[in-house]
Amino acid sequence: MKLERIRTLIFPFIICTAVLSLISCGPKARIAVSQLDTPGHHTFTGLKLLDLEKYPDARREFSMAIELNKNYSKAYTGLALVNIFTGKFDTAAENLTLGLKNAKTDDEKLFVNVARIRYYTSNKSEQKWLESAKNQFDEAVVIDSKHTPAYYFMGLAYKEGLQFNQAVEMFSKVVQLKTDHVADADAQLKFLQKIQLARPATEAGKRIALVERITRADTAALFMEELKIKELFKKPEVKVTETPSKEAVKDTDKVADTTLKEVRNVLAEVLAPAPVKPPANDIADHPFRKDIEGVLETGVRGLENDPKSNFNPNEVISRGEFAIMLEDILMKLTGEKDLAARYVSSKSLFPDVPADMPYFNAIISVASREIMEAKNVKTGEFAPLKPLSGVEALLIIRKLKEKMILN
Repeated sequence: MKLERIRTLIFPFIICTAVLSLISCGPKARIAVSQLDTPGHHTFTGLKLLDLEKYPDARREFSMAIELNKNYSKAYTGLALVNIFTGKFDTAAENLTLGLKNAKTDDEKLFVNVARIRYYTSNKSEQKWLESAKNQFDEAVVIDSKHTPAYYFMGLAYKEGLQFNQAVEMFSKVVQLKTDHVADADAQLKFLQKIQLARPATEAGKRIALVERITRADTAALFMEELKIKELFKKPEVKVTETPSKEAVKDTDKVADTTLKEVRNVLAEVLAPAPVKPPANDIADHPFRKDIEGVLETGVRGLENDPKSNFNPNEVISRGEFAIMLEDILMKLTGEKDLAARYVSSKSLFPDVPADMPYFNAIISVASREIMEAKNVKTGEFAPLKPLSGVEALLIIRKLKEKMILN
């Protein structure tokens, strides 16, 4: 009996000792080596490195914070942001779960809410990603109705979701609060005002409005869906008036010369190719395939296939190339076959567009009609070799449509 009683008393003690021994064998928290070696300081540094897009360094700082305190919420959320920016969304989701699990203060919870807005905006893997982002925003403003980052990043989410009016409301709130992200929000508002001025009517147009450098495929989509070029070419010829310019003075003697007129007519016929029939070899899986095939049927100069029957859909176009396309559209719409050589004897309107530039006549053609203008208002430079943004292209198309309506 005594032996059994001793065993009964000792057995729990042995179990507890074994458990404690196993725990002690687990990973231990790293001991700080200096006053700055703290979870808070490493997380602060990690966020700074994150802003500088130094992702490996930021990851190291957040990991060091967790080594010091495995329950430090903001370090897990910081790691989530690193993984969001580097496209590791599954790992980011795990980090966010740990960040929320360990969040004790309102500040930590808000940090997780905003990070989740950014997660859904960047990932978009689920159909209702915008709704999920909105849910995180709603949770954040319940905690703090004046938390600026929540409004700013929800504004970016609405912008990515093509809900521009709601995005304007979010960014306006940021400017009104006058705390964080004010300059960035103001820049976003100015950009969105341009989009609203351009008034894209289709989803493709709205999506392309966000593009910094449009491609040949983007241009085809804009011409087909926003300009509706195939329908336009079926209409009777229209007149798009030219705005006289003191700087673009024509040599009247040469303009009146019959021989020069004949040369211009010949050039116009040569420069206006017959419509190219699809298909192109490299557009089978492209999301704008139908638009590309449609624009190839119209034969817009500058948007043809290359000699190998490739359209090169992802090639970025320049402002000068876009001017050539517009000039060809104008020529087809107005029936003015001499337009492609009308300004060969004109003076340039822009300091960076010399008369011997291949784009010269096209640039003067569209500029004299106020369809395109200088890229740099201060210097008057047209920047013919610079890429064209989506919102710029939409604004130009809007001007072209207005000119046709007015005349």
